[in-house]
Amino acid sequence: MKRRNFIMNITAAVGGLIATKAIAKLDNSPMSDMVCDVKSDNCDKGDNMHDHMNMNMNMKMNNNMPQKLLSTTALPHGKNLPELTNLKNTSTQAGVFEATLHLKPVKIALTPEITTEFWAYNGMIPGPKIEVFEGDHVKITVKNDLSQPTTVHWHGLLIPSDQDGNPQDAIPAGGSRVYEFTIPEGTAGTYWYHPHGHNTVAEQVFRGLAGTFIVRSKNDPLASLPEQHWFFSDLKLTENGEIAENSMTDWMNGREGQFVLINGAYQPNIKVEGATRVRIWNACSGRYLNLSIPDCDVFLVATDGGFITEPHQLNKPLLLTPAERAEVVIVPKKTASLYLQNIGYDRGKMGNVPPEPNIILSQLQLTQTASTVLPTHLKQVPILGKAVAKKSLEYTEVMDKSEPRGGMLFLINGKRHDMSRIDLESKLHDVEEWTIVNNSHMDHNFHIHGAQFIVQSRELNGTKTTPEFVALKDTTNLRPHETLVIKIQQNMPGLRMYHCHIVEHETLGMMGQLMVKE
Repeated sequence: MKRRNFIMNITAAVGGLIATKAIAKLDNSPMSDMVCDVKSDNCDKGDNMHDHMNMNMNMKMNNNMPQKLLSTTALPHGKNLPELTNLKNTSTQAGVFEATLHLKPVKIALTPEITTEFWAYNGMIPGPKIEVFEGDHVKITVKNDLSQPTTVHWHGLLIPSDQDGNPQDAIPAGGSRVYEFTIPEGTAGTYWYHPHGHNTVAEQVFRGLAGTFIVRSKNDPLASLPEQHWFFSDLKLTENGEIAENSMTDWMNGREGQFVLINGAYQPNIKVEGATRVRIWNACSGRYLNLSIPDCDVFLVATDGGFITEPHQLNKPLLLTPAERAEVVIVPKKTASLYLQNIGYDRGKMGNVPPEPNIILSQLQLTQTASTVLPTHLKQVPILGKAVAKKSLEYTEVMDKSEPRGGMLFLINGKRHDMSRIDLESKLHDVEEWTIVNNSHMDHNFHIHGAQFIVQSRELNGTKTTPEFVALKDTTNLRPHETLVIKIQQNMPGLRMYHCHIVEHETLGMMGQLMVKE
């Protein structure tokens, strides 16, 4: 199968943007293998799935006009990395965080000639940064002034299921609700929030709805280091400067825009002066980040669920699939001006596509300073006991001629997501071993709500490997035909989602529902 990419012209950049009124001015703030007709849950596999997918995709390409996208030379660049704006805490009570998120369309002036409508939290792209401490009680009112229902999923947080933005709990257009929960002790980490509505999540994310959520510890072993936040997202604009609808290839492979943004800025200037802690989010719909940070010692210190046991020096680019997060400490080895790059990663896209390119993401201004000694111990990562139950999942791809969004479905255990069906049941507090098999021709990742898991092993092409270190994860990748084994423990009852976090694939069926019972 040939590969596809979006060839990036990297001569221009979008500065950070924020909408404060109906139209905002540009400034340096954050910008805001199965072949069949699937008529039921099940479908028979075909041996020549790849050929059918490529034939189907190429026929559709020939029958549809390609999207005309805005040239990257149309937008300005060169601004410093914008800081994320904090969501204001309106509570005066210690240990309580209370605030409002207001979802509505906003118009943002990208240039004097180009104004684009986004959907935003509090008029910001990305949405405002929420910062709390372990043990804090959180109460957030969400007002939905979109034209369609929505939810807010607090991605990675260990909170009750009825507060976690399940698609069954939609906030209607024009409606509101209050999300209320307490942050458990021991869960400091890098999280985020985004919509999780039924059949609406892909559009709501690509129109701008996402924000960061940081949980801090009062005993942070890296508190003395300067800290930066790198929130990656995609922006895809038509030649008229409007947010483009998903194309057929977006639905098939996961959406990638011609602009890769950091904190809402395209190719910003980032200064790293001595040892610096950086929290990184991949909030892209479908893009895999494979980050190369040159002429620096880079130490991984935390993953989705918080600190790992000790700093782990990276000897290759940092791969983050959609929705994954990481914290790193970057130590410049010299004073220089270099590029932060996304190294081309072949994730097996469908269709007639060229190889993935390397993409320049920003200019890095490095300053070498005196050496820094990192703590040798960061946190004791919980070790789950012996599994008392086992579960198995299989990812597959199917053709469905009745599906207008690319003619493809993405399934788990031969079924597309159904909000009225419970796919699996677990017992509260049971340690379980899950085996997930990606029986498809492209990379997919696995995300689950309500718990952090620990990867036990991976097997690909007959070779079994175990992780170099123990880490708490809620999202992880699977290569084509790879088998992943994890341990997990759900400690709150209720309904939980599990799915691929390429949001187009999630929307097209690659999601299941777990009921946790007491």
